[in-house]
Amino acid sequence: MVGEGKPCFIIAEAGINHNGELGLAKKVIDAAKRAGADAVKFQVFSAENLVTKKAPKAVYQKGTTGKGTQYEMFKELELSESEFETLAKYAKRKGIVFLASAFNEEGVDLVERLGVPAFKVPSGEITNFPLLRHIARKGKPIILSTGMSTLGEVQEALEMMRKEGAEEIVLLHCVSNYPAKIEEVNLRAMETLRSAFGVPVGLSDHTVSITIPIAAVAIGASIVEKHFTLSKKFPGPDHKASLEPDEFKRMVVGIREVERALGDGVKRPTKSEEIMKKMMRKSIVAKTFIPKGAIISKDMLEIKRPGTGLEPKYIDKIVGKKARKDIEADEIITSEKIVW
Repeated sequence: MVGEGKPCFIIAEAGINHNGELGLAKKVIDAAKRAGADAVKFQVFSAENLVTKKAPKAVYQKGTTGKGTQYEMFKELELSESEFETLAKYAKRKGIVFLASAFNEEGVDLVERLGVPAFKVPSGEITNFPLLRHIARKGKPIILSTGMSTLGEVQEALEMMRKEGAEEIVLLHCVSNYPAKIEEVNLRAMETLRSAFGVPVGLSDHTVSITIPIAAVAIGASIVEKHFTLSKKFPGPDHKASLEPDEFKRMVVGIREVERALGDGVKRPTKSEEIMKKMMRKSIVAKTFIPKGAIISKDMLEIKRPGTGLEPKYIDKIVGKKARKDIEADEIITSEKIVW
C-alpha cells in the first residue's frame, strides 16, 4: 500500500547499472534487498526502438562513457526478454518487489507479463501520450516521474490518463540531471503537486545526497526512488550518480527514523514525559512553617521541584486562604492542605 499514513515505499533504481550482465543484475537485486529497499527497478528497452542511430549523448553521459552515440551506449546495456523474466522471478524469490520502466508499447506489454504491481513512467515520457494511454488502459497503479515538466504538462498527462481509466496515480517530483544539484532540487514542488492534483506524491532523487530523500519523507513523500549501484567505479552512464549499498542503507535507516518521529501530530505529553514532568516541573512549597489556620501570604511561599504538588500557576489562588493543617518549611503544598 502506498499513500498517506503508509510507510514510504523505497525503490532502488537499478536502471541500467547491470551493465548488460544478468549476473550483475542479480547481485544488484541481492544488495537492494539487504539495503532495505522495498522494490528494485530496471529499465526495459531496446536501443533500436529507444533512440536514433545518431542521437548524441547527454553531457553527463559523455563524461561517464566517453564519445559515441546514445544508440551505441544503450546497445551495450540491453537485457533480453528471457533475462528480465529471470530477474522478475529472482526478485520474487528474494522477497523484493520487481518493477521496470518501459519506453514503448511493446516494452509496457513485456513489463505487464513480468507481473509488476504498478507501472513506472520515466520523466522523459510525460508528453508521450500514446505510451501513457497504453499504460493507463492496463488498469494498474501508475508511478509518474515529472522531471523536466511544468505543472501544466503534469496536468495534461494526468487528465489524459484518467480519461483512459487510470485511477491510482502517484506523482514523483524529479530533477532530471545526473547528478542533480542540491540547490535545484526544489522539494517544495512536491507539496505543490500534492496540493494541485490531490494525489500521493514522492521524490525520484538524482542527487548524490542521502539527506534529500530523508527530508522529502519528512514533508510527506509516499515514494522515494534513488539510483542504486554496487560500485560508483563501474563503467557506465549512471553509476557515479547512484548510491552504493552502504549509502543506500543509511538513507533507508534515516527514512525509517523520520517516519517513527513524525507521529500523529497531536500535541500531548508522551508516556515518558508524564514521568519526567513530575521531576522537572515545580510545585508551590512552604518557605517557612505555616501553622494550621494561618492565613497564607505570598512571603510564606516559594517555588521548587518536584512537580508533585500545586502548580506555580495557582499561587495567587492560595494566597489569602487558610492552612487546613500544619505545613512544615520546605514541604510541598497540595490541594488538601488548603481550606478552599
